[in-house]
Amino acid sequence: MQKETLTLSTNPKELDRLAAFSESLSESLGLNDDLTYRVMLTLSEAVTNAMVHGNKNDPKKKVHVEATAEKGVLSFTVSDEGPGFDPASLPDPTLESNLLKTSGRGVWLIHQFADQVHYCEHGNKVHIVFNINS
Repeated sequence: MQKETLTLSTNPKELDRLAAFSESLSESLGLNDDLTYRVMLTLSEAVTNAMVHGNKNDPKKKVHVEATAEKGVLSFTVSDEGPGFDPASLPDPTLESNLLKTSGRGVWLIHQFADQVHYCEHGNKVHIVFNINS
């Protein structure tokens, strides 16, 4: 089992550290380009949501990322220090009335690119799973 953790300040500049973290992990696991892209996009969306919506851009609050690779599965847990939310309450970004909105697609994208997505702890923690042997 391989386990890595990363703690980020709530600051958009920290996304560079996230990119380096996911790139390093992808290289060490020998992930193909498609899976590397899916992981990077999904993590970027989850962390951005945690910073903006969870932590409300409060620079005193942190975002925690934990990665675990084991038995053909790469999983991530992204958590923030906010109050959480109900993912089921989000509007469908594919509806015509929402297509031109400038935000509201992050959770939808995470579900499109990951193999499994589970929200827990009142919505301030998301568990994202990728099958890496398929």
